[in-house]
Amino acid sequence: MKQFYSTKDVYDLEGLLQTISSFKQAPHSVPLAGQHKSLAMLFFNPSLRTRMSTERAATNLGMDVITMNMKDSWAWELEEGQVMDADKAEHVREAAGVISSYADIVAIRSFPGLKDKKEDDRDALLSTFIKHCSKPVINLESSLRHPLQSLTDLFTIREHMTKKNPKIVLSWAPHPKALPHTVALSFLEWMRFGRHQVVVTHPEGYELDPSFMKGHSLEYDRDKAFENADFIYVKNWSAANPYGKVLNIDKSRMITLESLKRTRKAKLMHCLPVRRNMVISDDAMDSNHSIIQQQAKNRLHTAQAVIYHLLTNMQT
Repeated sequence: MKQFYSTKDVYDLEGLLQTISSFKQAPHSVPLAGQHKSLAMLFFNPSLRTRMSTERAATNLGMDVITMNMKDSWAWELEEGQVMDADKAEHVREAAGVISSYADIVAIRSFPGLKDKKEDDRDALLSTFIKHCSKPVINLESSLRHPLQSLTDLFTIREHMTKKNPKIVLSWAPHPKALPHTVALSFLEWMRFGRHQVVVTHPEGYELDPSFMKGHSLEYDRDKAFENADFIYVKNWSAANPYGKVLNIDKSRMITLESLKRTRKAKLMHCLPVRRNMVISDDAMDSNHSIIQQQAKNRLHTAQAVIYHLLTNMQT
């Protein structure tokens, strides 16, 4: 891999999954792989699992880590040919160039604005930074994708599946805030890449981008979608039209232990953070169905495998 933005950057998925498994068994097996190398992590939005897992993964490989909260810095201009006489103090060209000189790998997290779908679909910050950066870039979540989370999800499903073609359901659940489509879209992309089909269930008005839905199916009736399911992946996202809005907070869509009885003793997944008794009830979160903590722990091994593959590519 030369960078890690989407599935298109991964040439050998099975090899990458095997590396994750190897690091899960022996996280300190190559402590000098990143010796004298540095990782710069830029956070335009808050993080818990992504920040901690990626930093720990880099240090397991012997790297130095520079972490910057970009709210402590000035805004970047992303467009070309602009007269920079407003609120943008630096162009991404200079920022990417300078950061490239300080670090061997750069990792960036930046959320969508949820105001203009076309603008969010551009994924402008990540795409322009990659264009002007001379070092490998890791997508820690952008306007469109969250590949470290989705690769982790794929690995976790492979760990826990008991048959070749499990039934996987991506289930919308209520949330009081408007949340991005990012995790849901990325999950669908990686499931297709990993040759798994997904049934998506949500209320009308919450349809996901058709380009990410290719190869998957939609079932508005959640009870029907849950029948004989092997995995239930729970996530909220905001409306498609009007884009970025909360149309309803349908409490009947909360995942409960009772709702899981329709499944084939399905494993319950969520990317976290989760609002208990809003998105998932206590009895479901704390049940034997839940593999949410295992899923979160796998974030470390996934990040380490991705960084290791990027480091290895530098040496070839």
